[in-house]
Amino acid sequence: MAALTRGKVALDAMGGDHAPQEIVAGAVRAAAELDVEVLLVGDPTQIEACLTQHGSPSGVTVVPAADVISMHDEATDVRKKPNASINVAMNLVKTGEAQAVVSAGHSGAAMASALFRLGRVKGIDRPAIGAIFPTQMAGKSVIILDVGANVDCRPKYLDQFAVMGSVYSQCILDVETPKVGLLNIGEEASKGNELALQAYKLLAANEAINFVGNAEGRDVLSGEFDVIVCDGFVGNVLLKFAEAIGGALLQTMKEELPYGVRGQIGCGILKPNLKRLKQRIDHAEHGGGLLLGVNGVCIIGHGSSEAPSIFNAIQMAQVAIEHQVQDRIQSYYRQTLASASRSS
Repeated sequence: MAALTRGKVALDAMGGDHAPQEIVAGAVRAAAELDVEVLLVGDPTQIEACLTQHGSPSGVTVVPAADVISMHDEATDVRKKPNASINVAMNLVKTGEAQAVVSAGHSGAAMASALFRLGRVKGIDRPAIGAIFPTQMAGKSVIILDVGANVDCRPKYLDQFAVMGSVYSQCILDVETPKVGLLNIGEEASKGNELALQAYKLLAANEAINFVGNAEGRDVLSGEFDVIVCDGFVGNVLLKFAEAIGGALLQTMKEELPYGVRGQIGCGILKPNLKRLKQRIDHAEHGGGLLLGVNGVCIIGHGSSEAPSIFNAIQMAQVAIEHQVQDRIQSYYRQTLASASRSS
């Protein structure tokens, strides 16, 4: 890819429940506050109508796309709609006109488009979506993958997820030796279904990671693990449940804390603390998940993303670009394949 003087992110302006209004709003803020140029991909008429609400913002460019993949379409429809906004956005990365793609649209379609246009990292069988969760330890996060890209998994997929998650944890979360756990129904190595049992053996034998054993559901947010791997079915359920719990907690606090005179006074005093609490548990603060294992940076956001989530997703893409996460994963697997070739 050609060297770029300023980070460029291709944003699927037509993807998501609140597109294009909220998508454009998040893009405008990102262009103003981050060292990034945003390429808004989609219907020019709709996008420009939204841009007029923000004056004449700089740092954003409209890239036309004649079609869109809706939430009701099949993921494979990306083949039938080559001019869909997600495909046009992926092509911008493929040709080097952008360094990353961000989409809050159909996650399956985003993954399919990334596979068809960017391709898999050699050595990776299935890409995975990694989501960042807050933990009970202040300032510490855990990456969980896969959270939706692969509903059915083989043991070797989880082994590969662990490697990719470890690279991400080291590069982005600054964890020197990430502790990897396998999401399971018990701590013992003998627990779990056939997938968990076989995956445990592979993870325990993988010298490239620091596998510390099974992680039960109650361990996910404990801070004892830096990377937790699971199949996409379980991971997506976990992700949606965590989102609901965070939202329910925030709503309950809004309703109960101001109750009575003491509550109103207390709310005023606690306002800074409550803001920090929201930042720790609100999924919007993380923006989305990085699709690990493809030849390019791709952030898959929440379908319900509003402007703050889009801003954070673009920021996540910018960090992934700067830390060369995908390049490091590619480098690891190139070395692994070369070593295997020499030994054979």
